[in-house]
Amino acid sequence: MEKGNTLSGLRVEDFEKLVDGKITTLCILRNKQGCELAITNYGAKIVSLMVPDQNGKLVDVVTGHQTMDDYLKSEEPYFGGVCGRYGNRIAGGKFTLDGVVYDKLAINNGPNNLHGGLKGFNAVVWEMEQADAQTAVLIYTSADGEEGFPGTLKTTVSYTLSDDNELIICYEATTDKPTVLNLTNHSYFNLSGAGDPYTGDHLLEINADYYLPTDNTAIPYGPKEKVEGTPMDFRTPHEVGARINDDFEQLIFGKGYDHTYILNKEKESGDIPTFFARCSSPKTGIVMEAFTTEPGVQLYTGNWMTGNLAGKNGQRYPARAALCLETQHFPDSPNKPEYPSVVLRPGEVFKSVTVFAFRVKE
Repeated sequence: MEKGNTLSGLRVEDFEKLVDGKITTLCILRNKQGCELAITNYGAKIVSLMVPDQNGKLVDVVTGHQTMDDYLKSEEPYFGGVCGRYGNRIAGGKFTLDGVVYDKLAINNGPNNLHGGLKGFNAVVWEMEQADAQTAVLIYTSADGEEGFPGTLKTTVSYTLSDDNELIICYEATTDKPTVLNLTNHSYFNLSGAGDPYTGDHLLEINADYYLPTDNTAIPYGPKEKVEGTPMDFRTPHEVGARINDDFEQLIFGKGYDHTYILNKEKESGDIPTFFARCSSPKTGIVMEAFTTEPGVQLYTGNWMTGNLAGKNGQRYPARAALCLETQHFPDSPNKPEYPSVVLRPGEVFKSVTVFAFRVKE
């Protein structure tokens, strides 16, 4: 893998460290347009993503850290990482599958299990190979019983930086026992550039007529509700910050947006990623269009970021300095049979694709 510095100012040697008996490193991918994607095998994290703004200047549009040591002590452990075995929340840290109760999941977010537990996929060292100049493949095998989940699960994630300035994320997984699975990437985007203090001026559109309202611990009640007539409605473009402080119970519970949107899907789309969101910055003119095979997306507006931790190049990331579009199945699905199934069985192959495509305003 390439040595030296990235265009975003990272040094590969700063990511080389022995963690859990394995060596961490940094992989650099570049396309023919000059864009650059940097990935570490610690948590399969996206560390930087350089795309051109309206003046042709390359801008780093994801938050992250400067060194592996910074990642290991970060108060934002999900920056750019793959969340698993179950991304998002499972109520009470327990679920029942095929009549067997699994109740040993960590309670690490209020009364619930979040993003796989105390040491989810975001905090383990993956095997990583650079397939070519524009693709990296990461593999992690999660042992039966790890973080309380059943089955030995083998997960493969590939990141590709296409010549059309697309970040393509492909997931595959197999298991030797029935298990539950919900994988997502937790990149924090700021299309004005990582370190810009506020994404409230970003214009956002989400192709969803419904969302899942939650209780004050971020667990969905169950039934979906219409976005129409509420500040949850992004069917037409709105500034992210325009209604974020409205006197609306759901926004009060989450200190902003932290909700799953049920994406409008055509049944025949199947394994083909379909459009679900468009986001743009008025400062850089960068537009991000997003596509996925998943049924939902969690919009999170960085409400709990503090600005205390050191980011890349001396940056700070205060509250709402980034937003996440986490493509996934629904929170607490193992306890809600009416939701799309998250059960994976032996002999089956879980597959999922999400694409973030970058361009500038015309």
